[in-house]
Amino acid sequence: MRWILRSKIHKATVTDANLNYIGSITIDADLIDKAGFWIGEKVLVVSNTTGARLETYIIKGKRGSGEVCMNGASAHRIRKGEEVIVMGFELTDRKIKAKNILVDGKNRFVKFL
Repeated sequence: MRWILRSKIHKATVTDANLNYIGSITIDADLIDKAGFWIGEKVLVVSNTTGARLETYIIKGKRGSGEVCMNGASAHRIRKGEEVIVMGFELTDRKIKAKNILVDGKNRFVKFL
């Protein structure tokens, strides 16, 4: 069994960082669906801006909003305006094809990678 990349949102821009929320990353529901993530799924978030890396879980943002918000303690590590990659993995013994999406500066879907 190996951990294999299953889903990725590439080059998203953090639209907000809310220290007062208990935790998680809020992502536009359209992007969640397009990348194949689940609400509550554990994800690795990597900042292309600072190199910060953290694990958290997904909560659903408003559909079509372009929202990508770091919540709680993660807002200390990754801040508004940073470019991030959000990745989900699957433990499997088979090869899988990852669902990778590229977004523009307003977090709108551009294409599958």
